[in-house]
Amino acid sequence: MEVINLTYLSIGSNLGDRFLNIQEALFHIHEEIGEISAISHVYESASWGFKGEDFYNVCIGLRTSLQPLDLLNRILSVEKRLGRIRENAKGYASRTVDIDILYFENEIIDNDQLTIPHPKLHDRRFVLRPLADIAPQLYHPILQKDTRNLLQESKDGNIPKKTDRVLFPSREALFSNVQFIAIEGNIGAGKTTLARRMSTDFNGKLVLERFAENPFLPKFYEDSNRYAFPLEMSFLADRYQQFSDDTSQFDLFRNFMISDYDIYKSLIFAKITLQKEEFELYRKVFDFMYKEVKKPQIYVYLYQTTKRLLENIKKRGRDYERNIGPDYLEKINRGYFDFLKSYPKANCLIIDISEMDFVADRDDYNTVVRTIQNFALGQGN
Repeated sequence: MEVINLTYLSIGSNLGDRFLNIQEALFHIHEEIGEISAISHVYESASWGFKGEDFYNVCIGLRTSLQPLDLLNRILSVEKRLGRIRENAKGYASRTVDIDILYFENEIIDNDQLTIPHPKLHDRRFVLRPLADIAPQLYHPILQKDTRNLLQESKDGNIPKKTDRVLFPSREALFSNVQFIAIEGNIGAGKTTLARRMSTDFNGKLVLERFAENPFLPKFYEDSNRYAFPLEMSFLADRYQQFSDDTSQFDLFRNFMISDYDIYKSLIFAKITLQKEEFELYRKVFDFMYKEVKKPQIYVYLYQTTKRLLENIKKRGRDYERNIGPDYLEKINRGYFDFLKSYPKANCLIIDISEMDFVADRDDYNTVVRTIQNFALGQGN
């Protein structure tokens, strides 16, 4: 049977975006080391032992199957990935991220590689203050005092200041807090692929547009003037019904919802395809429906060049899309950007993917996810 050990870590940063550095460290720890069971408040304090920028500091409780030296090696790997450069020179220096093992169960370790409990934790308020948030009664196995007593007796004059920043133990927890993300973009931008992958990776309820089932779509591409109005009304009715059904029922076994469309796209496409009188009638019906539907907390628009869109459309080989031309795609792009100008900036994220291929390249996919992740973090902080 696998043995799970409880350990406590201290994490600090005073270079670059301190908050995002610590949050990225937590995500890596969750994915590579163990389950984060507790996170303290985020504290800000002056650099300790040297002159440098102020730090953000937190403490976490961690359940892991790793033994102490393996844990240390994994931590060093996370630090390195986040830009930490350890110098051979003696003394302290500024750093993107610094992760220290404070306790490992009740073990006492003292060798050339590792000392547990951390030899200086009782001298540092920037460690004791956040540690007291999550483990106030945790006993130091050598000093035989709990965290509260060590904090009360500390002679450290550097008093940490509690901030209102909020950290998440995992990306799943972050997206769960977001609740609903809509991925939008032009025809062939890859919105469905991205929504599918994110729903799988982060346990999201997937809401997909059923565009392929619309009987007017192939006819529209053959004769747009004749079939534009029935197509747009059919899309609107289908989207409204499906969107209302899917977004009104939250799945208890999923962390959040993610869709490959937002119902507002109906108005964008209708404005392009309909005559003026038709559009005015359509707008009245749309406005009534739009008031009733759930709005995404984050609206992501994937911007792709017309050339790449045409390549993607050709690659997926749908017969009814073979007559789509660059002029039509450019009109759609302009329609989206006109809409986005009026959309609340706090909820709207435009990602330029013109130099990316997140379908084939895992690094590009991770870049897109991190962009959405960091935007979500900014909403809550």
